[in-house]
Amino acid sequence: MRLITVAGPPSCGKTSLVVKACASLNSRGISCAVIKFDCLQSRDDELYAAAGIPVSVALSGGLCPDHFFATNLEEAFDWAAQTGAHICVIETAGLCNRCSPHLRGALALCVIDNLMGIDAPEKIGPMLRLADVVAVTKGDLVSQAEREVYRYRIRQMNQRAVIRHVNGLTGQGCAELASIMAVAPDIASVTDMRLRFAMPAAICSYCLSEMRIGARYQKGNVKKADFGGGHGSETGV
Repeated sequence: MRLITVAGPPSCGKTSLVVKACASLNSRGISCAVIKFDCLQSRDDELYAAAGIPVSVALSGGLCPDHFFATNLEEAFDWAAQTGAHICVIETAGLCNRCSPHLRGALALCVIDNLMGIDAPEKIGPMLRLADVVAVTKGDLVSQAEREVYRYRIRQMNQRAVIRHVNGLTGQGCAELASIMAVAPDIASVTDMRLRFAMPAAICSYCLSEMRIGARYQKGNVKKADFGGGHGSETGV
């Protein structure tokens, strides 16, 4: 079964794009199953179900959604295989620009929209820098010049990725994206596969539900900033 990870900031159009791409694949006799990892709630399964695409939603609740994704990936992949799908698409919450769900040996797709600001490609981090394909949405809402500048900024952050402008509402560009998805690497098992980028170290008192503010309540992996020490100054604890 082919495996594709889809990552990108919230509300950039990931689900709409995947629905259209999967519909294009289904029309070619290539079936897809989708797993949506999110935090507190998601109604995206309704969109997938309406399109006739097998879907399962996993909510991380009080846990980091990216760590939650990594610890449930084997079970998610097995579920997709049980549906008989040719392609497993994993759509992640995309809340942390420090994280990346992309796996070595699987097709990595990053979705980013033209309305996020000119510096967004630099801020997004490894989910864009380590992607094989970057899909740019909402290009119909900006000028051609703005699209070209934005594309240039993306290319500065990722020199090897395929960049495609797509529209998840009209479907423009989604058939071409589906053709790329159709030749993603075929994977027998995700066991022993490796992430392309390490998850943040995140075991501190606030990870364990601490709600009080103050240094005496801060334990574990804590990092302090040096305010007034210049741009980006920090001290490790």
